[in-house]
Amino acid sequence: MTGRILSRKPRLCVFSYGALTRLVHAAVPEFAHRADVQVLEVVLDEALRVGREIDQTRAHDVLISAGANASLLRSALSMPVVTIKVSGYDVLKALLKARQTSDRVGLGIYKEKLPELEATKELLQVEVSQQPYETVDDIIDSFRRLKADGYRVIIGSSLVVELAEENGIVGILAYSLESIRLALEEAVQIAELSVLEATRYAKLNAVLQNLHDAVLAVDDQHRVIAVNSHMDRILGAAPGETIGRDLRDVAPMLSLGEVLTDSDTSADSVVMMGGKSYLMVRTALRESGQITGAMLRLTDTQAIQRADTVVRSQRKARGLTARYHFDHISGSSPALKRARAVAERCAQSMATVLITGESGTGKELFAQAIHNNSQRCDRPFVALNCASFPESLLESELFGYEDGAFTGARKGGKVGLFESAHTGTIFLDEIGDMPISLQTRLLRVLQEREVVRLGSQQPIPVDLRVIAATHCNLRERIKEGSFRADLYYRLNILRVSIPPLRERPQDIGALALKLLFASMRRQGCSLPADQALAPLMPILLRYEWPGNVRELENIMERFAAFLGTSRSIAEIDYQAFLAEAEELGETATSANIALPAPEASAAAFALRPEPTPQGAWQASHALALPDDALAAEACDEAALAIKLDAGTISDALARSGGNKQHAAILLGVSRTTLWRRMRDEHLL
Repeated sequence: MTGRILSRKPRLCVFSYGALTRLVHAAVPEFAHRADVQVLEVVLDEALRVGREIDQTRAHDVLISAGANASLLRSALSMPVVTIKVSGYDVLKALLKARQTSDRVGLGIYKEKLPELEATKELLQVEVSQQPYETVDDIIDSFRRLKADGYRVIIGSSLVVELAEENGIVGILAYSLESIRLALEEAVQIAELSVLEATRYAKLNAVLQNLHDAVLAVDDQHRVIAVNSHMDRILGAAPGETIGRDLRDVAPMLSLGEVLTDSDTSADSVVMMGGKSYLMVRTALRESGQITGAMLRLTDTQAIQRADTVVRSQRKARGLTARYHFDHISGSSPALKRARAVAERCAQSMATVLITGESGTGKELFAQAIHNNSQRCDRPFVALNCASFPESLLESELFGYEDGAFTGARKGGKVGLFESAHTGTIFLDEIGDMPISLQTRLLRVLQEREVVRLGSQQPIPVDLRVIAATHCNLRERIKEGSFRADLYYRLNILRVSIPPLRERPQDIGALALKLLFASMRRQGCSLPADQALAPLMPILLRYEWPGNVRELENIMERFAAFLGTSRSIAEIDYQAFLAEAEELGETATSANIALPAPEASAAAFALRPEPTPQGAWQASHALALPDDALAAEACDEAALAIKLDAGTISDALARSGGNKQHAAILLGVSRTTLWRRMRDEHLL
């Protein structure tokens, strides 16, 4: 690292074994003037144990290892791990050496085969059997196969070489001296950066002076080495008066002794100083894993309370949190499962997502679930319906404005939603209705990742993920000239299409019961929800649901309010309800569905839900469901006598593509009962 003066040499530790250790020792002297290098013979579990100790104490800056060792360490430790790699040149040299012994060579390497060997082995006229491994057991199994097949020479790691030699087979190490040199060089460069970072502690005092909190730092002898003006005021000391003094003499209640001895297990605490309360946070300062000092910060508790109030009020007002997760998406239909699976994959990416679906299908629910399952889950989630604002107001909401940007602008300006969503996710619902003039500005945000407030020329960088949603066909909007093609291609990177409710009839029963149960309990109705809903199921299954899940929720809310006047299932007047819910009434009339009279037996209408992965029937334990299988079957037969005619069964079979299990779920009966009724109706 030319031009940089380091406070000390980098500290490297090489984990190796057997033949590789001898090769490492040959390369280490070349780096003695640049780094202190320690070589340890440890492998796998022992390597992991030692690595964790080093990671905790920071006794070294970088670890170096090969193969399975390196992979294991990298996955478990937070400190840098450099891998000694096997190059194609290394393997070629090893093959040339192995060919002197035999033209049949085994190759035991970590994890993956080397595809380039297929061409090389033909040029060298060598038969090569590649045996990739991940565990010691894999190595042993591979070795046994090679030995059984008559291989007399094996190329591989130190473990492979050792095992071969113990069994009278020639073992050749796959690594070369050049591979060791390259790994050491990479490790030295990484470690030099780490050491340089540690020297920045010298600038600590300058940083402290710019903090709003009261802060001081001590060395490992308790001497104050840095203190800012806020702390001086709390201690009642003149500027610089406490520098060099023992903190235990200056302010005994602020002692950092436990932190310096690494025995501080207490949580942050509140202390009283000068008649005011402060939150005290104590932190050890470490260099290369060793405690070289400690820092203490005091924050006014009233300031914390004020900040908490502001954050909570702003987040509540702007809706900067996402409530829903994938578990809230109810339904077991194949169409919904596919949409959810795509959304779950989208959550693992940081790319822009376009969600399409009719109104009421749950586009924002999917957007929130994607956010909550992403790496940004603990960051803001900002939602805006682009169709609910006039153009001028939408622009100021999205981009914000400076003080005096226009008549009526708020004094001091306003932060836009893009800035509010910084580090998080912004959800732009009904993006197809965004005015085309704003589409140009949105495109710039997506391209440049920066916004410019109204009345300003200063771009503000933003780090955010965009999820957009629309119910309309954006390609048609492009043809009409009302939507920019370049914006469409910027939005349509990852795509989730949510199916309408009419295309997933298997979910209607579960959703209806779940929504009805919740509505009835909110309204204080204690009737069994499943029994109340059963007579309406044939109608719900035939209705087209233009408003999708939102419409189903509204109708179940209306039905729950209607049930409030009934004291028992037998008193429910379904004809009167259909007169209020005209859309369902028209469906019942067109499908010639007969509903029971109010005095009909309630037992005839008991639904027995099938369990679903999403827990759509999670309330079932609170409902009056038959416990006995015979009683359940009797309820089925009673219901069938009224509802299940040949037309109803045929319609359910058509909707389920001939699948009798799905048809039974749609009809709310068991598969056995459906089969019996089909036999009675001569449908078998």
